[in-house]
Amino acid sequence: MTNMNPPTLSADELPRKLGMLDATVMIIGIVIGAGIFVLPNLIARDLPSAPAVLSLWIVSGILSIIGALAYAELGAMMPVTGGLYVYLREAYGPLCAFVSGWTFMLAVMSGGIAFLTVMFSLYAGRFIPLTPLMSKVVSLALLTVLSAVNVIGVREGAWVQRTFTFLKIAGLVTLIGAALFTSQPAAIHVSTPAVQRPLSLSGFGMAMTACLMVYNGWSYVSFIAGEIKDPTRNLLRSLVAGMAVVMALYVFANVAYMKVMTISEIAATERVGAEVATRTMGVIGGTFVSLVVLISITGALNGCILTAARVPFAQARDGLFFSRFGRMHPRFQTPAFAIVVGGIWTAVLIVSGSYETLYSYSILAAWIFYTLGVLAVSVFRRTMPDAIRPYRMWGYPYTVWVFVCVSVWFILNALIMTPRPSLAAFGMIAIGAVAYRIWRKSAAMPFASGVTPQPSDRLCE
Repeated sequence: MTNMNPPTLSADELPRKLGMLDATVMIIGIVIGAGIFVLPNLIARDLPSAPAVLSLWIVSGILSIIGALAYAELGAMMPVTGGLYVYLREAYGPLCAFVSGWTFMLAVMSGGIAFLTVMFSLYAGRFIPLTPLMSKVVSLALLTVLSAVNVIGVREGAWVQRTFTFLKIAGLVTLIGAALFTSQPAAIHVSTPAVQRPLSLSGFGMAMTACLMVYNGWSYVSFIAGEIKDPTRNLLRSLVAGMAVVMALYVFANVAYMKVMTISEIAATERVGAEVATRTMGVIGGTFVSLVVLISITGALNGCILTAARVPFAQARDGLFFSRFGRMHPRFQTPAFAIVVGGIWTAVLIVSGSYETLYSYSILAAWIFYTLGVLAVSVFRRTMPDAIRPYRMWGYPYTVWVFVCVSVWFILNALIMTPRPSLAAFGMIAIGAVAYRIWRKSAAMPFASGVTPQPSDRLCE
C-alpha cells in the first residue's frame, strides 16, 4: 500500500483547538469517575490480601498504558476524528468499524454516561433530599447542561474539563493524604462481614473486570484526535502522562484505603472512599468525599459527552450512519446534531432504567474492540510497512502480544465465570453485525476520509 500521510483538514472538518494539556486532562477526567470510591469493595471480595489487591491495580494499569501506547502509534499515523472506529475500519474493513461504532454509541458510552448521571443524583441526595422522580430530573438536568456546553464549542467543553479534573485530583490527593498521614484511625463495627474468596486465577480475573471498569476510558481521547493540535506529538504525550497520573492516584488510593481499613472491612463496605474519609476526617469527611465524587462524576461526564459524539460523526462521514450525524454546526464548529441525539438516547436510558443492563454488559464488549485496536498495530506494520509513523510503539511486538494474550484470557475467564452477561455482550455485537448487513443493502457506503483499505486487507468482511 502507499504511504499514508496525515490528512489535511478541509473547511468542513472539525478544527484543531485542543492542546496537549486539554487532551491530558480529558483522559484523566474521563477515566477517574466514581469507581475508585466505590468498586474497591468488589475487588476485595475476590482478592484476600493487600499484595494481591495492589498487584491487580498495577497489572491493570500497565495493561491500560500498553493499550494507550498502541493507540498513540495509531493516532500519530491517522490523526483524524473517530479514533478507534477509524483504526478498525482501516485494519479490518467496514463491518468491524460499524459494529464497534454501534456498540459504543448504543451501549458503552451512552450506558456509561447514563450510569454516571444516576450516580451523581445519588450522591447529590446527601446534600438535598431527593425523591426517585427528582433524582431522575437532576440526572436529566446535568446531562442537558453538559450537552449544551459541548454543543456551544469544544473549547468550552475543554474548559469545563480542565476545571473539574483539577478539582477532582485535588480532592483525591486530599483523601489519600488524610489516610496516609493519619495517626490512629477510629475502629468501626462491620455488622455483616463480606464473604471473601480464596486467591485463585479465576478470582483474579473476576476482580480485573471491576478494575478495568475503573480504568475504562483511556481510549476515548482517540475519538477527538482530529481536533488535537500537533497530534503526532501531543497524542502520545497526553496518553502516557494521563494514564501515568491515573495509575499513580489509583495505587496510592488503595494503599491509603488499606492503611485505614482491613481487606475484610473494605470488602464489606459499599462506599469505601466515604468510610475512609469519615474515619480520618471525622463527620465532615463523608460530606467531603461526596462533594469530591460529584466533582469527579461531572468531569467524567463532560469528557464522555464530548468524545462520544465523534463516533457517529466519523461513521456518518463514511456513509456508515445517517448523514445528518456527520454535519458540523456552522457557527459552533461542533458535531451538534450528534451531541443532541446522543443526549436524547441517554435520557431514554436514564428514564427507563435500562442503562444498568447495558452498562454491565458493555465493558466486555468494549474490551474486545480495544484488543482488536491494539492488534491493528501489527496489522498495519504488515499491510502498511512504508506508512509514516511519527511514533512507534515501545516494546513492539512483545507489548502487543502481552496485551492481546492477557485480554484473551480476561475475555475467556469472563465467559466461564459470568456466562450470562458475557454472552449478552457478544449478542450485542452480533446484533450490530446484522444491522450492518441491513444498512449495506439500503445505502451506499463510500469512504469519506483516510486511506481506503484494499479489499484483501479487510479481514472482518
